[in-house]
Amino acid sequence: MNDLWHLQILVAVTLGLAASAEDLFRRTISNYWSLSALVAGIVLHAWHFGWRGLVSALAGAVAGFAVFLVFYLLGGMGGGDIKLMAGFGSLVGISQLLVFAFWTALVGGFVAALVLAVNSFLRTANKRPSIPYAPAIAAGVCLALVSA
Repeated sequence: MNDLWHLQILVAVTLGLAASAEDLFRRTISNYWSLSALVAGIVLHAWHFGWRGLVSALAGAVAGFAVFLVFYLLGGMGGGDIKLMAGFGSLVGISQLLVFAFWTALVGGFVAALVLAVNSFLRTANKRPSIPYAPAIAAGVCLALVSA
């Protein structure tokens, strides 16, 4: 593996853990984590690949934002989740974005099913449980990078 990959993993794990902890405990994701991932992705890709890297990081951010935008518009995700997808989209770049989105959706579906099962078992009165999605996004970016 190259230096870029090691730096991507370091950023993904560090920012992913921070965003996940905040989402689990506060049910919010600060813009700081998303912006940090965005800037790190742009800087890393531009540093290693020049203009093509910059374009890849920016395209990854836009596509990462767009991937789950429909779920946000339908009320199924929060704005912090979409911004975190954009930040990590820049970190993986456009070439790895579909792999990232796949892993995120897979892990997110598992987490959602688990939360719904636990709520059903406990018979909670919460009609629409809040599902923290940052852990799924963090796992998705790490799985995408490891599988590259």
